[in-house]
Amino acid sequence: MDNQKLWTKDFIIVSSINFFLTFIFYLLVVIIAVYAVDEYGASTSQAGLVTGIFIVGTLIGRLFIGRYIDLIGRKKTLFIGLVLFIITTFFYFVHAGITFLLINRFIHGITLGIASTATGTIVAQIIPPKRRGEGIGYFSMSATLATAIGPFIGLFMSQHTSYQVIFGLCLAIGIIGLLTSFILYVPPIENQTNQIQEQKGFSIANYVEPKALPIAFVTFAISLCYASVLSFINFYAIEIDLVTAASFFFLVYSIAVLVSRPFTGRLMDIKGANYVMYPAFIILALGMFLLSIAHNSVTLLISGALIGLGFGNMQSCTQAVAIKLTPAHRMGLATSTFYIFLDAGLGFGPYLLGFLVPLTGYSKLYSILSIVALVSIVLYFFMHGKKETSSRKKPTTSISM
Repeated sequence: MDNQKLWTKDFIIVSSINFFLTFIFYLLVVIIAVYAVDEYGASTSQAGLVTGIFIVGTLIGRLFIGRYIDLIGRKKTLFIGLVLFIITTFFYFVHAGITFLLINRFIHGITLGIASTATGTIVAQIIPPKRRGEGIGYFSMSATLATAIGPFIGLFMSQHTSYQVIFGLCLAIGIIGLLTSFILYVPPIENQTNQIQEQKGFSIANYVEPKALPIAFVTFAISLCYASVLSFINFYAIEIDLVTAASFFFLVYSIAVLVSRPFTGRLMDIKGANYVMYPAFIILALGMFLLSIAHNSVTLLISGALIGLGFGNMQSCTQAVAIKLTPAHRMGLATSTFYIFLDAGLGFGPYLLGFLVPLTGYSKLYSILSIVALVSIVLYFFMHGKKETSSRKKPTTSISM
């Protein structure tokens, strides 16, 4: 039973590092645009680019490191990513103009892509296979906590202290993450020779994991729904005069995720992804619809809880599926493939949906996206759900490969 233990020293360490990375990212996201305006006199478009270029860097970092993580070594990749992450965090102290800030934000995003892909790959390796859904769920909670605490701390500090103190906190947390990584043990990779042979020559399979692509496309579709919430909830709250309630939206979202993930992760391990995904699609659609008709605080916060139950659990479930479908020696590629599509939806979704806002308004946009969530059930069925149903119906004696 010891080999089925989930809460090991290494699991806690890698989850903590993931929390530190995500915390710094979200803390900076809420203050960096204002910082660019205050300190460099940036225009609105430049301030938006300072925020968005980080996501572009993260995507490039993931795309690159997905191919090389197992050739470099998973722990070594994490160490390199953390060192570079700390260096680029330090460069926020350097005042050299808006161009330098943009370049540093871009490189900082690349380092986050490298380090967070490493944490996602390592945790998938150290979680017992039979508890992978549950384990990924708990691991993802580290990011969920960071998405709630990071923005809160960032906004609080921006009102009560200087930007230099904020950057100092980020630097200190990054150093703590690096020091923690020294006591992390990562087991050796099996089939290393196979991967070296697979990496020869140019092939799209050297940069993304083909077996993870179907579920990654589903992840992209549902992340568009959440991207609209992340980007437009404040504008929508002002429009419907629920600004105070909106400040608690992501807190309620996080609580819903934290409460439900231990159960949904175990349900996935026992019954399969379909038992989590199909109800989650419907819950997400209901949450988006309630958001579209919210005219009081209770409705708005209930929608936040439902979106947390829906998207929050689908996010960890699809990540677990991507990893389960992939050979152990290609977990790095599977992890980077998943995050590439997730980040693309969250990063570019607001830009794409922004074209619809002038035509639909925020309320109708959320209503449309509730339909997108329902239609995504069909996408999921053909991309993965149908295959999982048939595979689980096979006799256990046939599953020897």
